[in-house]
Amino acid sequence: MEKSLVKDGADLLSIFSKGKENLRDDQLKYSFNSKELMKLGPFVFCITAMLVSGYTQAAALDQSGQSILPFLESGNYFEVNAFAVDPSVSGVVHDRPDLVRANQSRHTGNIGQNVQFYTAALKLQLTDQFSFGLLYDQPFAAKTAYPLRPNNSYSDNDFSQQGTSVEVKSQDLSFIFGYSPLKNFQIYGGPVYQSVSGNVALRGDAYTEAFNGYDARFKEQAEVGWLAGTSYQIPEIALKAAITYRSKIKYKLQADESFFGEPLELVESAKTKVETPQSVNIDFQTGVSQNTLAYMNLRWVNWKKFDLQPTQFGALSKLVMEEITEGAYTKGLKLDSYQKDQYSATLGVGHQLTDRWDVATEVGWDSGTGNPATTLGPIKGSWSLGLGAQFNPAQNYFIAAGVKYYWLGNTKAEDGTYYLPIEGIKEIAEQAEFKNNHAIAYGLKIGYRF
Repeated sequence: MEKSLVKDGADLLSIFSKGKENLRDDQLKYSFNSKELMKLGPFVFCITAMLVSGYTQAAALDQSGQSILPFLESGNYFEVNAFAVDPSVSGVVHDRPDLVRANQSRHTGNIGQNVQFYTAALKLQLTDQFSFGLLYDQPFAAKTAYPLRPNNSYSDNDFSQQGTSVEVKSQDLSFIFGYSPLKNFQIYGGPVYQSVSGNVALRGDAYTEAFNGYDARFKEQAEVGWLAGTSYQIPEIALKAAITYRSKIKYKLQADESFFGEPLELVESAKTKVETPQSVNIDFQTGVSQNTLAYMNLRWVNWKKFDLQPTQFGALSKLVMEEITEGAYTKGLKLDSYQKDQYSATLGVGHQLTDRWDVATEVGWDSGTGNPATTLGPIKGSWSLGLGAQFNPAQNYFIAAGVKYYWLGNTKAEDGTYYLPIEGIKEIAEQAEFKNNHAIAYGLKIGYRF
């Protein structure tokens, strides 16, 4: 990214020294303001790329936000980013004897786990028309662990001495090729190499005797998808706009399923089919006054099409549902799924304080993926407020840092049966209330132009 340039009255004089002595004052003012806006463009995209990164469980498994912004930087550019998220998520279990042991607190304890993740980007301007980018990120993740509690709702005090937990990891490597057929206009696209892995453990009375003790370990596997997009810029007013589509990626995962450590083999072993979702990102920024920019990020993720049903879990849940519905429902349960797509929006303002210091602030909204939500991720979206600053010690590199506070949406947690077409199931499926939760995310970025 370009560093904010040093203000100098001599620069302004040199711009108009050749044949422009007769420009009107308002023309001079406009030219100066346009130059100042151009200075701000790079730094705002630096901070925006950091602050818009999603909270791990703000909506389904979305984590990094899959930003394309580093590829939009001019010239040759490299950056690395480090993020940390500190969540506080807890709830209260419904007062039912099938969920809570007698004379015990109904509080779940804090199920949020501290998370760290990283991204990096390399952009090369090969010619005036051709560019190449290599982006690394960790787009989808989850890390939830219910602590061991005497109520035995989401933890097992009798056998394993463990709580319900889930951990999902993923990595993306995007190879982007850009072509500019017209001035200020670019089209780009390329393959995306992605890997996923995960572990799930169900513990406690909330999962009944049928599922209390179930474990699934999904071995890491990699597949290939693709991305495509277009961008447009007007440097004179510091305008940048881009829209990027990422395809869904299909997997057949090898899952090791067990019950309190013993292999679960109800049917013949088979790989688990799952898809990471397709998505669209829209990024926009423009100068609004001297030294000030406004920016926006919009994101859609197709989580409604996501579901996970390992082979043995599916077979076990079919048997259970056939029995409790007396044959009325035989399709079994999903280990994880979402009812709605995720929509998110970020609006922010960046301002240049001095030649070396820039700041930005932004607000964000995330729709979540449905209410009630699964007990493995009991959050319904969020509102957020972020602050960032960038220090430019030299013309070719910078250091940026940001912090973002999330007000996590209140939700009811359900056991996976709430949305089944079974009369009277909703009241039984609702198990707990999660309210007044929050998270704090921190980011650090280093960028270098060469």
